[in-house]
Amino acid sequence: MTEWTVLRERMLVNPAVRAEYDALADEFALVEELIKARAHSGLTQEEIARRMGTTQSVVARLESGKSMPSTRTLKKYAEATGTRLVIRFEPAA
Repeated sequence: MTEWTVLRERMLVNPAVRAEYDALADEFALVEELIKARAHSGLTQEEIARRMGTTQSVVARLESGKSMPSTRTLKKYAEATGTRLVIRFEPAA
């Protein structure tokens, strides 16, 4: 296990931390998908930024989850990585 994984597991034992972490699950999932798309494309953040017409720091913020992107930005990111943006609603569990 990586140090981050070990630290996360230790912290998630705390019910308050777990509740906050779970509340951010959608944001974490989005960040994970962004990073997977870039990794699959084999491009750097700088290359993605150039294709999107923005800066590397904007791409870094998107991938860090520090900003909630618009669907327009997500579509640009998808096009830059050679992927297709798909948004759907699923029944609540």
